[in-house]
Amino acid sequence: MKNDRLRTKSVYNIAILGCGKVAHLHAKAILNLPNANLVGVWSRSLKTATEFAAQYQVASYTNIDKLIRSKNVDLAIVCTPHPFHLNPCVEAANAGANILVEKPLASTLDDADKMIAACKHAGVKLGVVSQRRWYEPVKRVKEAIDAGKIGKPVFGTINMLGWRDRDYYDADLWRGTWEMEGGGVLVNQAPHQLDILLWYMGEIDEVYGHWQNLNHPYIEVEDTAVAIVKFKNGGIGNIIVSNSEKPGIYGKVHVHGENGASVGVQTDGGAMFIAGMSGILEPPVNDIWSVPGEEKMLDKWVEEDCAHFNTIDPMVYYMERQIEDFLQALETNSEPLVNGVEGRKTVELFTAIYRSTRDNKPIKFPLKPEGKSDMDGRLSSKK
Repeated sequence: MKNDRLRTKSVYNIAILGCGKVAHLHAKAILNLPNANLVGVWSRSLKTATEFAAQYQVASYTNIDKLIRSKNVDLAIVCTPHPFHLNPCVEAANAGANILVEKPLASTLDDADKMIAACKHAGVKLGVVSQRRWYEPVKRVKEAIDAGKIGKPVFGTINMLGWRDRDYYDADLWRGTWEMEGGGVLVNQAPHQLDILLWYMGEIDEVYGHWQNLNHPYIEVEDTAVAIVKFKNGGIGNIIVSNSEKPGIYGKVHVHGENGASVGVQTDGGAMFIAGMSGILEPPVNDIWSVPGEEKMLDKWVEEDCAHFNTIDPMVYYMERQIEDFLQALETNSEPLVNGVEGRKTVELFTAIYRSTRDNKPIKFPLKPEGKSDMDGRLSSKK
C-alpha cells in the first residue's frame, strides 16, 4: 500500500488543488516545513494555475491524475469552494495521494460519504482542516476536560457573532450562493467552532435548529443560525452563529461541567478572519476558567498566549501545525487528529440544522444523506 511506502520517508511531496485565497496560506505553511515539499498546483483554469504556480515556483496542472502521478505526490490539499471538494478528492485519491480537505469536508453528507469511501477504497488517509484545534487555549480546554477537571461536560455553548459586508460577497463569484458556496455562516464561518464544540462534548443525540437571512438581501444563503443540542452523554448545548452583527465581534466556545466548573476559549476576536483578505486581529485566549485550584491561572495564560501570538504569523503558523500533524500520521501510519470521520461530524451538525428548519422538528442522529431533496433543508426558509 502507498502508506507503507511513506512510513520511512523524511520529506513528503505536497500538491495544492484549487488556487483561491486560502491556498496561499497552505503554500506558505508548506514552504516553512522542513519535511514538506510543494511540488505542484492544480486549477480548472490554466491561467489561475499558471499564475499561482509562478508565485511559488512550482509546476502547474489542469489534470489532477497527471499532477499526482508525475510528481509522486504524497499529500494533496483540496482548496476548492466547498461544494466542489468531491471530484478533486476522489481523483487525487484514486491516483494514490493522501488527502487534506479545507473545511468543511463537504457541503452535503452525500459528498462527505463519497469522499470517505473513495479514500478508504484507495487505501489513503483523509483529513479535514480545522487548524484552530492547535490554538494553545483551545488545547488547554480539551486537556482540562479529558483530565476530568470539570467532571462530565454537561453544557456546551457557541457564540459567534460577526459581520460580512457586500464587498466580502462580491470578492468571489462563489460566495453567497447555494450552488457554489453550499450555505452561509453554518458552512463557511462556523465549522471551526462547530468542530471544537463536538471535540469537547462528544457525539450528538438530537438537534433542533433554525436559520434565517436577517440583513443580507443580496445573498441566497443564511447569515444567522441557532440550535439546541442534546448530546449522547446526557449534556446539552446551545449554538448561536451569525454574520449579521456589525462590526465583527467574537467567536467563543464554552463548556460547563457537572462539578460546576467552567472552561472556555475565545477563538476569534476583533473581527472575523477572512482568508486572503484580512489578518487575525486578536489572539485566541481562554476567557473563562473556574477549575478548582486554577482560578488564578487565567491572567497568566492570557499573557503567555498573547506574547506567543505576537511572535508568529497566526494565519500560517497553525496551518503548519495541522499539516505537520498529517505528515506525522503518514510517518507513523496512524490517523490525523481531524480525519474524515471527524470532519463528517461537522457536516452532519449543520445539515441537521438545515433539516430541522425545513421540517420544524428536532432531528435525531445519526443522519443519512437525502440526496437532492430540497437541497437537504437549505431552501426551507426561502419564501
